[in-house]
Amino acid sequence: MDAAEVLAVESGAAAVTVRALSELTTMSNGAIYHAFGSRAGLVGRVWLRAAEQFLAVQRDAVDVALTGGDGSYESAVEAVVAAADAPARFLLERPVRGGFLLTVDRRELLGSDDLPDDLARALRGLDGSLARLFVELSQAVWQRSDRDAVSVIRDCVVELPTALLLRGKRIPDAAIRERLAAAVRAVLSLTPTEPSHQSTASRKDPS
Repeated sequence: MDAAEVLAVESGAAAVTVRALSELTTMSNGAIYHAFGSRAGLVGRVWLRAAEQFLAVQRDAVDVALTGGDGSYESAVEAVVAAADAPARFLLERPVRGGFLLTVDRRELLGSDDLPDDLARALRGLDGSLARLFVELSQAVWQRSDRDAVSVIRDCVVELPTALLLRGKRIPDAAIRERLAAAVRAVLSLTPTEPSHQSTASRKDPS
């Protein structure tokens, strides 16, 4: 699995084949197939391991910010900043593992016919972990968990890091991390629109 990570980061996801890994590790093709069932099974296991470790790093950063704060709006904002910064932190601490997550597209894995069902469920289940984090952070910042509020948190934790750091595969230096933190704080300074509880019928023109 470690060899698959290195191969993907150095040569691209397509380079990760059973034959290439067999040559790299001196394990036979049969032994690799026996352990993982297929190439998709192998790559999926590697992706799941990396993603779970990233989520643990992110969760730890959020917990430190929340428990170390005073329960104020400012400490809640810093917890969102910590969640947004987690991809940079993970890349710096584990560059190969972080690079693997950027190199291999989870959507392509899930679209593979050779991906075992249990592994596909585990990969999709990662979305639930993130969704729960978004709700928790939305509650901490605004005491709300409606769709609009949670969507803003998602923008801060997923979209902004993707735009400023991950899409261009930039080196997460201090300047980029500071820019990301500033962008997150700026977005959170705008309170999301309060959800309307009026029904569609009640909003219609009575005429």
